[in-house]
Formats: sequence, C-alpha cells, structure tokens
Amino acid sequence: MRLVVQRVKGAHVEIEKKTVGSVGVGLLVLVGVEEGDGQEDVDYCVEKTAHLRIFEDEAGKMNRSVMDVGGGVLAVSQFTLHGDVRRGRRPSFIKAARPETATALYDAYCEGLRAQGLHVETGVFQADMQVYLCNDGPVTLLVDSRRCF
Repeated sequence: MRLVVQRVKGAHVEIEKKTVGSVGVGLLVLVGVEEGDGQEDVDYCVEKTAHLRIFEDEAGKMNRSVMDVGGGVLAVSQFTLHGDVRRGRRPSFIKAARPETATALYDAYCEGLRAQGLHVETGVFQADMQVYLCNDGPVTLLVDSRRCF
C-alpha cells in the first residue's frame, strides 16, 4: 500500500462540481493499493497516518500527530500511485490491485483510521474526482508498506 500524505489547512474533493468529502486542518491522503497487499499493509498505513508527528508544537517543531491536533483525514483512492514509468512514456498500472481488492483494502484503511478516533472523509472509489487542497508547509510524505517489512 502506498500513500502520499499531505499536511493541509483544508482539503476537499468534488465530483461533478459537488463536494463529496472535506476536512479542515488535517491530512489529505492519496491511497494506492498494490496487488498482494493485505491487512498487514493496511495496519501499517493506519498506524503511520494516525501517529506521524508532522504538525508543529509551540516551539515550531514537528512533534504532533493529526490526532494530537484534532485534525481530520481526507482519504482519496488513487491507483495511479502504482504507475510504473521506468519504461516508455506511458505508465504501466500492472502492479495496481484489481478494483474489488483495492476497494476492500481502501475501506479497511478508512475504517482503521476511524477506529483510532479520527474523523475521516473520503472521495468515491473509481470516480472522476477533482481534489483541492491548501498544503500546509508544504509538508508531503510518501509512505510505502512494502518498504517497511
């Protein structure tokens, strides 16, 4: 499972000019599920997302998590995170999980964050979405469960 985690002052996702998910201060997380991912990958990503210390404390140091600051998470599915661009000019998405698998793991990730007590909003899986954000910092991190075990 691969995540792009962005600290935001606010973010929302629209489908056909209608907002379907939004958060104020918190995280925008783009979520890509890879073929072969399972619950262990979900658990790792939930833990990282909930507890990454990327929000500033009183001294200006990144010492607080999204939970510490009472922020929300906008999780948006994005299979293109598993696009392979090493050969040619057109990305290959062969490593991205099939939609039925990816949907289940994406939903499990969102539920895992909710179980941590976080407010979670989402986009719509496989929809054509427009994502808007005010990146704070900017702070943007990559999390890849395959690089941790």
